[in-house]
Amino acid sequence: MDAPTTTHDRNTAVHVEDWLISAYLGHLPSRLYRPSDDANVLPVVLYLHGGGFVAGSLDDADATARQLVERAGVAVLSLAYSLAPHHPFPAAPEDAHAALRWLLGAAAGLNLDSRRLAVAGDDAGGNIAAAAALIARDRNGPALAAQVLIGPMLDPSMTLLGDAERLTSDLKPQTCAQRYAQYLPHSQERLHPYASPLASRRLHELPPTYLATAKCDVLHREAEAYATALIAAGVPTQITRFDVQHEALPRHPPLLAEAAEFLRQRLHSTSSNKSQPRRK
Repeated sequence: MDAPTTTHDRNTAVHVEDWLISAYLGHLPSRLYRPSDDANVLPVVLYLHGGGFVAGSLDDADATARQLVERAGVAVLSLAYSLAPHHPFPAAPEDAHAALRWLLGAAAGLNLDSRRLAVAGDDAGGNIAAAAALIARDRNGPALAAQVLIGPMLDPSMTLLGDAERLTSDLKPQTCAQRYAQYLPHSQERLHPYASPLASRRLHELPPTYLATAKCDVLHREAEAYATALIAAGVPTQITRFDVQHEALPRHPPLLAEAAEFLRQRLHSTSSNKSQPRRK
């Protein structure tokens, strides 16, 4: 198994290692977070940062990842997936799927439980997380126990965008259009379910979902429409709208508390998920 490239502990409650992992187009940086004082075999969440498909980094997801580790008692693998326009669709969702498969193979050596995997992301990362869940279902794994979507960009057609002025949204429709144009340079890709989860007509057998939206955000209507579609498909779904703007959502304390509790219930609560001793 690969070895970590860097180990750093800025917060003694959370142990952090930087890794290079095999992905769709080569090796990508990632960052593995885990509780410093927990010797149990842990469930693990793959986290995809925001940035509108064209920007964002591991550092942008750092605060959210640390909070999920501390509050939910999980490990988090944060992935620096391929960015458009240099690497347009389908590079990013394929990177996410490759990272899930890497976790499946590496779990035992990292003291992680491959039976308790989840995926999460914010903004464009929410789109990629949703796509990763669809891909995992369609390709017979890895099996996911949960997905967490935070202010996700789910509709490249932009037909459900809210009124930015009325909502006092910090994210503007023009910005969404520019980002989608870079991520999906071919118009036919905008109907692909891995690019537009909201366009998917096959939402059954997806993992239980937590979906958070921001009241002051042009994206909240499409995210809530996706939650409605998941519920109609029989997917256990929890949705909350928070009174903040888009940019503030991933670090909003009430959201982090709620998302962490959702992950704790889905990844720790069943009898088959009792704590195991650290493997030697």
